[in-house]
Amino acid sequence: MDLKKIKNIVLRKEILLSIFILSVVITNFQSILSGPNRMENGEMEYCSYNNYIIFAKSSEHIRMGKDLYVHYPDEYWDLYKYSPSFAVFFGFFATFPDWLGLFLWNLLNALVFFVAVISIPGLSEKQKLLALAFSFIEFFTSIQNEQSNALMAGLIILAFSSLEGRKYLLASFLIVFSVYIKLFGIVALVLYLFYPQKLRLALYTALWFVVLFLIPLVYVDTGGYLALLESYGRMLANDNRVSNAYSVMGWLYNWFGLEIDKYFIVLMGAAILIIPLINTASYKTYSYRLLCLSSILVWVVVFNHKAESPTYVIAMAGASLWFVISRKSVGNIVLFVFAIIFTSLSPTDLFPSVLRENVVIPYSLKAFPLILIWVKIVFDSLRKPGLMS
Repeated sequence: MDLKKIKNIVLRKEILLSIFILSVVITNFQSILSGPNRMENGEMEYCSYNNYIIFAKSSEHIRMGKDLYVHYPDEYWDLYKYSPSFAVFFGFFATFPDWLGLFLWNLLNALVFFVAVISIPGLSEKQKLLALAFSFIEFFTSIQNEQSNALMAGLIILAFSSLEGRKYLLASFLIVFSVYIKLFGIVALVLYLFYPQKLRLALYTALWFVVLFLIPLVYVDTGGYLALLESYGRMLANDNRVSNAYSVMGWLYNWFGLEIDKYFIVLMGAAILIIPLINTASYKTYSYRLLCLSSILVWVVVFNHKAESPTYVIAMAGASLWFVISRKSVGNIVLFVFAIIFTSLSPTDLFPSVLRENVVIPYSLKAFPLILIWVKIVFDSLRKPGLMS
């Protein structure tokens, strides 16, 4: 069977959806059947699906009135770093045995991400399926680590589709919910600039912020909740470790030896992000709005000092959307192939480990292609609209 026939088979919605679901089944078996892992301190062993246990135990802790943001070394490695509201939400999965709860959690990530990309208006089915296929390796990495990143990408993309359909109540909920999972979801509020009835959007957003903020009061009293929020704030303030392999901050340090304050870099990145927004005449052009969505998806990862390899499903989704709508110039193709090789394939067994350990990681080559693509997206956004292929 030649490559064209394989492509025609895989690029069918039902086939690709089956591949996504099968990947969830495979990772579930892999996680449940794997032995315990010895973590960095080398003293204790934890189950191979440690991130899921963190989420599940957090829902138990909030019901018991415990502090979510302290170490529980007898239960899991690392800290819980999400909002109290997310701990309540995760209680649904925690009610099931680990094998089933883990499966449902990863399945939610898969389905939301898949449906979100399929929901994008203005793209052909082939473009949507290509974007999903290009993002698949990063998606697989994310669910292997029981992470919420595919869900985050899906929520932001679904919010964009809902805004395009003027479903403002739903769009605002999706964005606010993403913020209560990971704070960087708030960047997606930039999308509001492109749509009418901004007051309605603002009111819906405020409503959802209040509703989701109050949910933990089901389990904790006001005093306990305030103490929990104070602990959450302390945890965020003390969480200063920079991910040298996966962010702009790390790239600047690894290539040039520059140790620049992360907040300054984020501010500079934010300034560049909003430069294309000055051209308000482009707001009515759909390809421009889709480019801005792509820019946001990449930005929230490469300018995140806490970015990890599993986070890159968000950025790769943005890069893939950019590529499927961009002109297939030599430069664009080279950039995207560069991303496929170094961003997606370099962490896998398909890539020589000696190159990964001695070149890719030390020189932030997982992040670098996406940084270049983000710059190209910004440049494309500043040009005359009309990039749809």
